[in-house]
Amino acid sequence: MFTGLIQALGMMKPLGGDSWQITFVSQSSAVIMQDLAYGDSVAVDGVCLTVEKILNNGFIATASPETLRRTTLGEEETQQGYVNLEASLRVGGKVGGHFVMGHVDGIGQLVTAKQTASSWEMTFTAPEAIARYIVPKGSIAVNGISLTVAAYEPELSQFTVAVIPLTYDDTNLRSLVSGSWVNLEGDILGKYVEKFLSPSKQHPQTDMVTPEFLAEHGYL
Repeated sequence: MFTGLIQALGMMKPLGGDSWQITFVSQSSAVIMQDLAYGDSVAVDGVCLTVEKILNNGFIATASPETLRRTTLGEEETQQGYVNLEASLRVGGKVGGHFVMGHVDGIGQLVTAKQTASSWEMTFTAPEAIARYIVPKGSIAVNGISLTVAAYEPELSQFTVAVIPLTYDDTNLRSLVSGSWVNLEGDILGKYVEKFLSPSKQHPQTDMVTPEFLAEHGYL
């Protein structure tokens, strides 16, 4: 589990097979390297990967063909540019963003990026697999970055986020251009709410959380 607060930038290099070398390229990498251990989880552009070997300035992990197919990690532009890195959340650590699982729901594209007086307004497309979890002022992870949805246009399947200069400068958002692909993960809370509100095949009526059910159990 992660928080969506990026700790360092890196670059990916294929080593053959399913193995990839991730090399740190920012000075802040010490935050991750200082206690990185074999078997640890690291979010790479929002994709949870397992550390299989530790290097002097990075690590080696496996990214299966399925992972590459479902995320941007297999895209040439990702392999030629920076990737966002975050070590997994430690028990008792600060949760400055929101709970990010590292399980990408789908990929979207940058539509526009406009600089304002105090931030960057970035608009992305979102496939149906994640669009249903997007709500204004809700949380979403873009390339592993915890961001707040400023606006959502369901008819266009697009959402807009306001990115502060610190986040823009310290992540790979600054290298995106119109049409760039990004990994998207919806808020885990929305997924559980959807599950609880949907009747199961075994019990199509009794499993539903309805206003009547809530009133009966003292919630209304």
